[in-house]
Amino acid sequence: MTKDRRRPGALEGAVMTALWAAGAPMTAAQVQERVGGDLAYNTLQTILIRLHEKGMLQRRRAGRGHEYWPVEDAATTAAARMRAVLADGSDRHAVLRQFAAGLDASDAAILWDLLADSDQPA
Repeated sequence: MTKDRRRPGALEGAVMTALWAAGAPMTAAQVQERVGGDLAYNTLQTILIRLHEKGMLQRRRAGRGHEYWPVEDAATTAAARMRAVLADGSDRHAVLRQFAAGLDASDAAILWDLLADSDQPA
C-alpha cells in the first residue's frame, strides 16, 4: 500500500465518526465538510450508500438528496465488533489477554469496576 492510500475501512470509519459526533442527521455535503481532506463528493456519496446498505445508517429524503444518521451509537458498534471477534472461533483467551495488555491503567480500572458490577445480583 502506498503512503497516500488509506487503510481499508478508514473512509467508512471517518464518515461514521463524523456522524456520531454530529448527533443529528447530516447531508452528504455536511459529512464531506466534517471529514475534510481531498475526499470527492461522489466517493463520499458511495460510502454513505454502502453504509446504509450494510444497515449501519438510516436515511430520509432531504431536498434532492438524503440525510443520514447512525443506527447505533459508537459504543454499541464498538462492543458489537469486539463480540464478533470473540465469536469468530479464534483463541478467546489470547484475544482477551492481548486486549487487556493494551489497556492503560485508567481503562483497566474501569474494566475491573464493570466486571465487579456485573457479578452483583440485579
